Amino acid sequence: MPLPYVSSSPVLNRRVQRLRELAEAEPRLDGVLLYGSWTLGEADEHSDLDAYLFVRDADADTFDGREFVERLAPLKLAHTNMHGILAVVFEDLMRGEFHVDPAGPGIDLIPSWEGMVHLPDPGSAVLLDRTGRLTAAARRLAGFRPPEPVSTAQELCDELANWTLMLAHVRARGETARAYNLLHAVVAPLQLKLCRLLRGSTAHWLTPSRALERDLPEADRARHLATTGGARPAELRAAALESWRWSRDLAAEAAARWGTVLPLQLHDEIAESLAGE
Repeated sequence: MPLPYVSSSPVLNRRVQRLRELAEAEPRLDGVLLYGSWTLGEADEHSDLDAYLFVRDADADTFDGREFVERLAPLKLAHTNMHGILAVVFEDLMRGEFHVDPAGPGIDLIPSWEGMVHLPDPGSAVLLDRTGRLTAAARRLAGFRPPEPVSTAQELCDELANWTLMLAHVRARGETARAYNLLHAVVAPLQLKLCRLLRGSTAHWLTPSRALERDLPEADRARHLATTGGARPAELRAAALESWRWSRDLAAEAAARWGTVLPLQLHDEIAESLAGE
């Protein structure tokens, strides 16, 4: 049976088809659910193969996820990553992530993903469903539910102030590498989420840098680029100052639109702290 959705990558299409065939032939599996770019209709030759393998509860303790995944194609790497997920690299350098979960509690948890995970076409996401439970759960995620703007904007503005102040403190202490990491790993994603919220472009909410070049206006992309820089002290100082200017501009825009609260004195003090040598 042909796949209900095919990507622009023949290699990925064949691997997904192979996964479905192997899953159907594996009696210990109750269901398989794809996630990520495949389920959003955005998969290409650079995409990963991401899936939940829902194992019959009775077999959950003995099912060898790595052995099953290796039937898809030879592996160059397989390990349990920091999130407890089986992460693999296939022989052709395609990456894969496989959650191996008991079917009972695992499928029951899926409706709680509403607002975080979007499966616009559940039929292309569900590769195997022996009981019908997985398809019913996946349908709960078919409708896109954007973040509630007012409370989300307030939370993001507060987070930006808090983390940028921490950045200022650790930079002043001389921990340049730590400040650099805070700027790029913590502050930047919060900024991009707030920017997406303001622009009404929240489809890539979980990974706000994804498709940024396509999703956000050129002016916002330029502001984001101005917040990046090297890890040398002078470059970091300039990037941090520009980052906080953009955060303040975004926060002011949110306040004008949604009435969010701005602690202006604190904002000024953060700017002064960042400006210090």
